[in-house]
Amino acid sequence: MAAGLQRAVAAAYATHGKPGAVTVSYPVRTVSEVNRRDHWATKAKRTKDQRNAARWELQRVNVGKLTAPVIVTLTRIAPRALDDDNLRSALKATRDGVADLLEVDDRDPQVTWRYGQEKGVPHYYGVRIEVERRNT
Repeated sequence: MAAGLQRAVAAAYATHGKPGAVTVSYPVRTVSEVNRRDHWATKAKRTKDQRNAARWELQRVNVGKLTAPVIVTLTRIAPRALDDDNLRSALKATRDGVADLLEVDDRDPQVTWRYGQEKGVPHYYGVRIEVERRNT
C-alpha cells in the first residue's frame, strides 16, 4: 500500500473507526447529466469543478496511488433521490476525479465502484467518498 494511503488510513481509523478506509464528505450539488440541456460551457465547468473537488478532498487526507485493490463508494447526499442510472450520471465527474487521484483508469478492475444516496436536510447537497482496501 502506498505510504500516503497508509497515513490516510491511520488518520481515518482514528476518526471514523473503520480500519483500512478513508472517508471524506464535502458540499457539492450533483445533478443528473442524462436529461440536462445546458450550454456545453456550463456543463464543462460543472464537470471540471466536481472532478477537481473530488481530487482535492482526497488529497487533503493524503490518498495517493494505490498498490492494492480497493472499493470506492460514492454517496450522493441530497433532499431528493435519483434513480440508479441518473445517480451514476450525477457522480461521473466525481468518479473521474477519484480515479485521477488514484492514478488509475476508472474502468481498472482493481477498483470496484459502488454507489449510494442519502436523504439530506432541505437545501443541502453533498458527496461522501469512501476508499477502502478490498480483500482479494
